[in-house]
Amino acid sequence: MSDVRIQADAGMLIVFDADLAPQVGPSWFDPAHWHRNGQPSNRPTGGRVTAHFIETPAGAGVLRHYHRGGMVAPVLGDRYLWTGFERTRAAAEFRLLDRLYSMGLPVPRPVAACCVRHGLGYTADLITLRIAPAQTLAERTTSGTLDAGLAGRVGALVARFHNHGVWHADLNAHNILIGPQSLYLIDFDRGRLRSPAHAWQQANLARLERSLVKLGAARDGKAAFEYAVWTPLMRAYASALERQTGSP
Repeated sequence: MSDVRIQADAGMLIVFDADLAPQVGPSWFDPAHWHRNGQPSNRPTGGRVTAHFIETPAGAGVLRHYHRGGMVAPVLGDRYLWTGFERTRAAAEFRLLDRLYSMGLPVPRPVAACCVRHGLGYTADLITLRIAPAQTLAERTTSGTLDAGLAGRVGALVARFHNHGVWHADLNAHNILIGPQSLYLIDFDRGRLRSPAHAWQQANLARLERSLVKLGAARDGKAAFEYAVWTPLMRAYASALERQTGSP
């Protein structure tokens, strides 16, 4: 496991990996700080967060600020109810990523997370090391370059996480990265470890399927999508899950 430490600094609670960054201060979570040094560049996320590419002393990173999604977003924005530091979105995601990374799973390595109290609420940020070069599965889907081979690799990737009981709260094409050698899962906000079970695993897969269809993977019709993408993905998923669990 990493050398994880917690510190209070200028009204901010910070959890960080001292193996990567012996010292982390409030400026690390301020986009203006990196902007003054010729950064950051925005990264489209397609989700609930605002992200920036940054260059930190720990290496190339991604700085994400947490925002609410859904119907409450216009009202609550980036505020969450404070119920203790370890239960904040940022600290929980940092801890989960640190554990998954230590298990050898293909996830971004967490560098630091922070929370700032605002009365009964808080705002939060997370820094992870950047996975580059990489494309999202969403980009491959919209460009029409999602084929049976890649779909099979995605299925095997999901099976690997499911075998370890990893529940991803928002398993969609934006949160799967395709690197030169490996595939990765990103954005584990609200994710957690659970006992492997068919029901939640299938719900995860259904969410991914809806995402692919929404992005145009079924542009040639449902039957073509099933044949070229979803069937290869599910076959690889089932095969990988069987190998990993040792099922007959």
